[in-house]
Amino acid sequence: MDLQLTNKLALVTGSTSGIGRGIAETLLKEGAEVIINGRTEERVQGVVEELSTLGTVHGIAGDLAKEDDSNKLIEKVNNIGSLDILINNMGMFEVKAFTDVSDEEWMTYFQINVLSAIRLSRHFLPDMLSRDSGRILNIASEAGVKPLTQMLPYSVTKSSMISLSRGLAEMTQGTNVTVNSVLPGPTWTDGVASFMEGAAAEENKDLENFTRDYFKDNEPTSLIQRFARVEEVASTVAFLASPLSSAINGSAQRVEGGIIRSV
Repeated sequence: MDLQLTNKLALVTGSTSGIGRGIAETLLKEGAEVIINGRTEERVQGVVEELSTLGTVHGIAGDLAKEDDSNKLIEKVNNIGSLDILINNMGMFEVKAFTDVSDEEWMTYFQINVLSAIRLSRHFLPDMLSRDSGRILNIASEAGVKPLTQMLPYSVTKSSMISLSRGLAEMTQGTNVTVNSVLPGPTWTDGVASFMEGAAAEENKDLENFTRDYFKDNEPTSLIQRFARVEEVASTVAFLASPLSSAINGSAQRVEGGIIRSV
């Protein structure tokens, strides 16, 4: 299927690894022009070089938890061209008891997981509306609907991303601009590998056995009983970024293998 993304300009935040990198790669394969973003110039340029054989790739380094870095990125994106697709993927998570999370750490979560998306959407959405064309995808999580007690700051901020997406979508009524959130479930990335190490330690279990029994013990409602693959999440995002998905707006698209037990 041709997703009609040829020559569309896409920005994927937090795209030097994990799901973000997978999204960038999939969009490139579909013909889009992609801007890679990460905190360090070295990491960004490394991914740009790795993906350059797939199409036109740009790299903009910056810590989008910081307002100044966000403004600099916006300026550089505008110098490249009019943005057609904004993928707010940047985020953080950590396994930590709720009572051990400080006010400062809570604010860090909001800066990284929520305000980074707000700042970019606040700038790029009006231009998309003026052109009557564009896509904003906010990468949330199944934890935004089914909070994880061992990762409450992450869960709360992902709930915020789902709400933000629906609110922004209301502003697009009657246009060809759409805003949706995507809710991955457990997806095997380097970050999840670190999470598994932390979760196993929390339960005083051997990592190999904990990983083997993870879904049986921790996610019994999962219908697929396995970790999703990065490309499965990325292909969903690519479709929602496509002109073919124009009738999907304001949705919270689940890619979590049926963990959320509801119709």
